[in-house]
Amino acid sequence: MAGLLTLSNGISFKGQWHGAQTAIQGEIVFFTGMTGYEEVLTDPSYKGQLIVFSYPLIGQYGIQSQHIQSEKIQAAGIVVAELYEGPLEKGAVPLSEFAANGQVPILTGVDTRSIIQIVREYGTMQSEMSPFPSSPISWNPIQTDFLPEQPLTEEITVFGDGEIHIGLVDFHFKSSILTELLQRNCKVSILPHHLPTEKLDALQLDGLLFSNGPGDPAALAPLFPVYRDWAERYPTFGICLGHQIIASAFGARTAKLPYGHRGANHPVIHIKTQQVTMSSQNHSYVVEEASILETPLSILYKNVNDGSIEGLSHPELPLLTVQFHPEAAPGPAEHQELFNEFLAFIHQKKKVTLHA
Repeated sequence: MAGLLTLSNGISFKGQWHGAQTAIQGEIVFFTGMTGYEEVLTDPSYKGQLIVFSYPLIGQYGIQSQHIQSEKIQAAGIVVAELYEGPLEKGAVPLSEFAANGQVPILTGVDTRSIIQIVREYGTMQSEMSPFPSSPISWNPIQTDFLPEQPLTEEITVFGDGEIHIGLVDFHFKSSILTELLQRNCKVSILPHHLPTEKLDALQLDGLLFSNGPGDPAALAPLFPVYRDWAERYPTFGICLGHQIIASAFGARTAKLPYGHRGANHPVIHIKTQQVTMSSQNHSYVVEEASILETPLSILYKNVNDGSIEGLSHPELPLLTVQFHPEAAPGPAEHQELFNEFLAFIHQKKKVTLHA
């Protein structure tokens, strides 16, 4: 049946509707990777958004459980030029079936190139996917605060039994981050982001990893003093939203990009070595460079394309943050070594403490 994508600037695109016959709204964003739709759709950082895939054919290898990043599809809607519906290897689930089970609609046969050009020109905006014309549309504001609903719990879940004990501060983390830590023989405690400090300290952690997640880091501003205290006392690694939160906790400011960085092909440069590597990214907000001067932090990585901040370090503390995704889900895998660098901080601190 016919469907319609309407942008809040009044431009609309026709396509074929797949899924429940219910209109949905969300911020429209686009992903530029050629593969990785499984990881993208289940990445919590895409929560509530309408995703436009730039690659013309999506679904060609189905959905395989080992690539899933969370318990469900996080996107509100999917927009593709062509949906693959042919044969798949054994065990793979068709994308159309996966989306239907998650009650997430797909709009196919759409001029995705034109949509992306509009978003690049005018920026991300609230949009509506609908199986029927709904004029006039009553627009909801773009959701930027994805904090868990009340009541909050302080339940801690533990994985692994390695010698190094990592606290994974949960802002809606990707499963690949947990996998990378477990593969390095870590014990990992999943920590609610609002956990009282006395309970965190009682866990006898060796380090903290601030996870990725959706939305505006400013939503967590009341907790910034707490997070700075944690980062000043534990070896710390921040990824994506975690990077923004740590920077904010030390006094930096964040701003929203016109259309964000979303893809598996973003070049970043290491400021000290001048080495350029490719990264996987998914974020709307960035740390403002001018505000770094008001903090003790130093710039570690920059985006080659637009010069935005991609990573930070501290001159004295064992602290490392990156705006991109070193867990490589979807790839590339050029930055997985950063997990080893984080663990090296921990081993060094243990060594110093042992000889103190």
